[in-house]
Amino acid sequence: MIRIIAVLCRLSSPTDCHEQVVTTSDFAQVTMQSCLMGAPQLAEWMAQHPAERLAAWRCTIGKQGDGRGA
Repeated sequence: MIRIIAVLCRLSSPTDCHEQVVTTSDFAQVTMQSCLMGAPQLAEWMAQHPAERLAAWRCTIGKQGDGRGA
């Protein structure tokens, strides 16, 4: 399974950033190549979270921690 870990920053406080795993069941068909190119599912996920700005993302294979931290 490919996991996408996003670095998200609050629009109300641009220096307040955190990492979050954004992979859901919608991401089941994400390949490493599509992830590195910015999976379309990531844009859809961001549209559902308008209070945050995507600062960066990375792609990992397998399980990742709970997504908290910076």
